[in-house]
Amino acid sequence: MDVLLASGLALSLCYAGLSGLCLAMNRHHQQVWAYKAPARQRGLRIAGWLLLVLALWPCVQAWGAAVGVVLWLGWLALAGLLLVLLLPYRPRTAALLAVLTLLGSLPLLLRAAL
Repeated sequence: MDVLLASGLALSLCYAGLSGLCLAMNRHHQQVWAYKAPARQRGLRIAGWLLLVLALWPCVQAWGAAVGVVLWLGWLALAGLLLVLLLPYRPRTAALLAVLTLLGSLPLLLRAAL
């Protein structure tokens, strides 16, 4: 797998996963949506964890297990920093960016799988 492809894929999946976990929290969920929906919050929580685990795959494929896990933690930290800087000021933009990064990562996932 190409290193640039793996980096972009890992970063986008990490951002989407962390956004899902953040938007599953009551405070951030109410900032984006007007009403509380426990089923949506549960779905966001499950999807967030699955995306974070899925983000580990391109890193391990491109760099191996030892270096891949360390780089995954780095991408996770960078995605968390982006989310922390964006979520308090523009919560709807952060949610929209999470959806866009997830949709943008789907073609990359297909390309990486082939």
